[in-house]
Amino acid sequence: MTQSTLTQQALPVDEQSVAQEELNDLLATQSETVAPTQDPLTHRDACGGRSHRQIIATIINSTPDQIKTIWIEGGITVWVQLSDSGRLPFDRTWFASRVAEVKPTIAEPETPRQRNERLYDELEKACSKFSLYHNQVNWLSFSAKVYRGQHLVGFVGCNQQGWYSRPRQYGVNRIAQSAEDAIKALGVKAAVAA
Repeated sequence: MTQSTLTQQALPVDEQSVAQEELNDLLATQSETVAPTQDPLTHRDACGGRSHRQIIATIINSTPDQIKTIWIEGGITVWVQLSDSGRLPFDRTWFASRVAEVKPTIAEPETPRQRNERLYDELEKACSKFSLYHNQVNWLSFSAKVYRGQHLVGFVGCNQQGWYSRPRQYGVNRIAQSAEDAIKALGVKAAVAA
């Protein structure tokens, strides 16, 4: 008997959170089964990477850190629990329409990987325009050596100030608006077809 009591005490479970998660799962499953169009309030991926809290905060003119949780009561009322223990009730239909309106207006932050892929594509296009190639990219600082044949032309990269280039490993960076402008700053002319 003592052992089962200790086990129950060692595993504290927030029953409200568990019940809410089960309800959310059930609602998401039902909305996908009954209606192929997903309800922005119940579908798991409704935000497409955006923060649920940011969307709700925008709707209620608050900040994301003030939003604790959200739940639907009776299929009619959306409740927003605030971190200061306050609760706000909303009509589900109205709230769902506001989520659908607000969601596209909130910019999804670019991940470091997406940033690197975008910068890499821009560097590739600029190098091909000038008949250059680059060695391995240092992904942490996004920089690379740029070559024409076996000849080192210089260093090109992108940091908080923007694109930059420099002819030697050490020296002052020349800031540019694009990868193409950074390569031009190295004194490289565009390749001309013969």
